[in-house]
Amino acid sequence: MKNATLRQLKVFEAVARHLSFTRAAEELHLTQPAVSTQVKELESHAGLPLFEQLGRKTYMTPAGLEMLRFSRAVIEQFRDAEQAMQQLKGVAGGKLNVAVISAGDYFFPTLLAEFARRHRGVILNLTVHNRAELLHQLADNLTDLAIMVRPPEDMDTVNEPFSPHPYVIVAARSHPLANKRRIPMDVILREPFLVRERGSDTRASMAESFGDRLSTINIAMELKSTETIKQAVIAGMGISFLSAHTVALERQVGSLVVLDVQEFPVMLNWYVVHRRNKRLPPVASAFKEFLLKEGASLIEAITHFGAHKGTRPSGAQHGKTARVPPRIKT
Repeated sequence: MKNATLRQLKVFEAVARHLSFTRAAEELHLTQPAVSTQVKELESHAGLPLFEQLGRKTYMTPAGLEMLRFSRAVIEQFRDAEQAMQQLKGVAGGKLNVAVISAGDYFFPTLLAEFARRHRGVILNLTVHNRAELLHQLADNLTDLAIMVRPPEDMDTVNEPFSPHPYVIVAARSHPLANKRRIPMDVILREPFLVRERGSDTRASMAESFGDRLSTINIAMELKSTETIKQAVIAGMGISFLSAHTVALERQVGSLVVLDVQEFPVMLNWYVVHRRNKRLPPVASAFKEFLLKEGASLIEAITHFGAHKGTRPSGAQHGKTARVPPRIKT
């Protein structure tokens, strides 16, 4: 094993976690042959097979299970060493590791760019995930900070809200309800809905917002992509429940409109989350403070969507209510 490399261990760990060479390749931004080569080289060093293929499924061998335990320990040691070096660098020259839920990628790069502008020399590492992947990033200490709507309830984390997160009902500009005011919910429930898949953060927000009425929604189609949903709504296939922060561009060009529905927008919160026992590098602490102080106003400026006093707050889910900027721009 003396010739095994950290790269081989990381690739092996990803394959073991997913039990899939294809998904590991996607996560690591490698080709599948490259992943297979790294695993074969590690197996050569170990002198034992680490995986076995039965039909289309990949399983770990006893040697693979042992290798996984030691690989994760080695990877964790290298992360600790990297964090120690980052602590010595301070903010300038430090590396910021931040992971964000997919709805955040519509504005979050701009926040990072503003932070980097103020702190020259900061190295940025941004990854975008669905909820399950984001929780994995936290649980396995793969990121310093996580940006999400629903902090984990079964993990010891510090969860701090830094900006309201409005959810709205959107439709094509030619939709019959586009120019109506104070649309009752019973009217909305009769419309065909294009919704995100079960398990997605948007679907969970929708379930929380509609409550008992969720079962009465006319679901025309489930889709795994917010971008696909937006295009389908623009094409007139139905209406949708989406984060207001994901439709800023479409609203600006007029291809989508936010319907004036009673009880909407629904306000949740954006949270910055990290493990309680995590020793945050100075650059991560500085970025967290930046979000808490300026995140709400910057996001409103980027997305052109704030909140108003008539909004129904729904942020008490984690003991906090959304902080509400003074105006709404629609």
